[in-house]
Amino acid sequence: MAGSRVTGLPWTVVLVGLMGAGKTSVGRRLAGRLGVAFVDADTEIERAAGLTIPEIFATHGEAEFRRGEEQVIVRLLRGTPGVLATGGGAFMSANTRQAIRDSAVSVWLRADLDTLVERVSSRVDRPLLHGRDARETLRALIDVRYPQYAEADLVVDSGSDAIEPTVDRVWCEIKRRMAAERHGA
Repeated sequence: MAGSRVTGLPWTVVLVGLMGAGKTSVGRRLAGRLGVAFVDADTEIERAAGLTIPEIFATHGEAEFRRGEEQVIVRLLRGTPGVLATGGGAFMSANTRQAIRDSAVSVWLRADLDTLVERVSSRVDRPLLHGRDARETLRALIDVRYPQYAEADLVVDSGSDAIEPTVDRVWCEIKRRMAAERHGA
């Protein structure tokens, strides 16, 4: 593990990226390293709706899910600074991106297509993949979403290696960002 805990995290660290990029796995470990709480936006959305995300998609559709997602993320950003993992489509909302820009630091966990396919192929809880070819769906999502993800404050590659090296890379970027802000850069 690189370094020790950071005291006084000045903002929430918001992890963005496609499904399979490692937002939840990296987020949990990063929060532990930073000594702050970890929150998964999808879990909070399910709690608020009283339904699972696949149930929300099936019952209310994606548009209604996205509206609820935006409200939950804005509420979470008003809380104590911590680490927040968002769903893959959350950063596509201009309102959500602006809320994150205003009160947090966003980190895009960027992963290549092969890594994403490998990580999500065995998962059955991904509504956007239900009944679809994972590779083709992810390729289409990359084309649409990567230009938006590129607006994140920081970009960290989430490769096919173990989780810990990705956590190390995010940790280093967060420490650099905090140091730059302390020194007025």
